[in-house]
Amino acid sequence: MDDVDDADDLNGTEALPPRVEVALDQSLGAYWKARERQHLRDVYAGVRIKKFPEDLRLMEHLMWLSRCQAVVELGTHFGGSALWFRDRLRALAAYGRVPGDVRVVTVDLVQDKARASLSGADPAYERDIALVEGDITDPATAERVRDALPPGARCLVVEDTLHTYATTTAALRHYAPMVPVGGFFLVEDGIVDVPELRPPGMPGGVQPAVRDWLASPAGSAFRGRRDLERYGLTCHPGGWLERVR
Repeated sequence: MDDVDDADDLNGTEALPPRVEVALDQSLGAYWKARERQHLRDVYAGVRIKKFPEDLRLMEHLMWLSRCQAVVELGTHFGGSALWFRDRLRALAAYGRVPGDVRVVTVDLVQDKARASLSGADPAYERDIALVEGDITDPATAERVRDALPPGARCLVVEDTLHTYATTTAALRHYAPMVPVGGFFLVEDGIVDVPELRPPGMPGGVQPAVRDWLASPAGSAFRGRRDLERYGLTCHPGGWLERVR
């Protein structure tokens, strides 16, 4: 989903995202594509965040409902979403919804950009955010993530890596066991399998991987929750999964 140059990503981070103008006679598809282009230029706390506000709002609901104390994020990029998750967890703790020892563990192959961006936004980010360098297809990376979580923490897992069949399947296999009963696993960007919405250069395979995994013995403890696509616009069709046993 990264069709913005890195050099551009490092500039103008205090600016508002581009405006999307909506005409009453505009098609929904045209509006959706304009919003998709816009979200590539959005920021949180001055750090790039590439998520629809509607999807963030739904994640916030699920974090509250599931009493989520920790977030495991697969795919860090600049770290804007890690900051957003951390701040939502802090809010849950302030309301007494979860223990105060909150944690975001975010994984990517290389974390240099994220370290620089997070340090600029919050020099003390390491208190609540752990950056893990590793390949999510490697089971050893998942073990390192487990070690970074508070003991017994209820987790939300958010998968936002390459959006292929192989990476989606690996993420579900290695990280779904971290989700408690009543918790959620979000597989992002199922739009890669919707021809009308697929960004250029994306091979797809996310939704087939989710369907195949749910039909497997390992996935039988989860159910798909298409009813959670509540706000009309989402980048993650078919990706909202709940652990039911």
